[in-house]
Amino acid sequence: MSAMSNRTTYPAEWLSLREDADAAARSAGLVEPLRAYLGDRPGLIIRDLGCGIGSMGRWLAGRLPGPQHWILHDRDPGLLSRAVAGLPRTVTVTGELQDITRLRATDLSGTSLVTASALLDLLTADEMAELVGACATIPVLFTLSVVGRVEFEPADALDGELVKAFNAHQRRTVERRRLLGPDAVDTAAELFRRQGATVHRRPSPWRLGAGDAALITEWLRGWVAAAVDQRPGLAEHAEAYLGRRLGDSGLRVVVHHEDLLALPAGAP
Repeated sequence: MSAMSNRTTYPAEWLSLREDADAAARSAGLVEPLRAYLGDRPGLIIRDLGCGIGSMGRWLAGRLPGPQHWILHDRDPGLLSRAVAGLPRTVTVTGELQDITRLRATDLSGTSLVTASALLDLLTADEMAELVGACATIPVLFTLSVVGRVEFEPADALDGELVKAFNAHQRRTVERRRLLGPDAVDTAAELFRRQGATVHRRPSPWRLGAGDAALITEWLRGWVAAAVDQRPGLAEHAEAYLGRRLGDSGLRVVVHHEDLLALPAGAP
């Protein structure tokens, strides 16, 4: 719930609120094989799809060798402008106002790396196949895709029903587009393997506790609202559930995601 597909946008305030949790969750362990693949090639050209406010670039740029030129893609001009302005001064950057579901291989000519964060679960199977096909000869690092698992401590009797409803909402059909939701990483991994890529997968969970009260509140309200939208019968219990959860200063939440690195055929 943080990136952009061709019809979905998220407010800058939400993206800012979650940036630290995203940075802590992303798998730094995938950077090592990526760096090994990229080697010492000069002048990396990196495209960030559905860049939002540029959080991915701020996390990754310092972990890769320079010099680097980042090309940021988003459909929201306000987010794109903010992202371009917010990347580290150690890299050069341009922005492209673009629907990333329409990218083709020719659009990516000369690209050294394609990245995205919290994007894959917002795509359909056809859009995923097009994206994977466009990246057939380019390494990709896709982070923070939802996988349909949430853990609460302490547990609540309604947790399981809300998880099921939220996951169904993530897989809903929107204007004839059936979203992949929690199936996205498995789908992407299989498509990349079919074209000979070496695929690395790592967990990237949010681990939220007492110091994350603002993020927990915003996330939990959105999570419950999506579940209720999918199953309106849950509405009669939702406010009481939120009251219990948000009134518990000791609440701990693990929101599971997964990161995926795909290196083109022939990579180690």
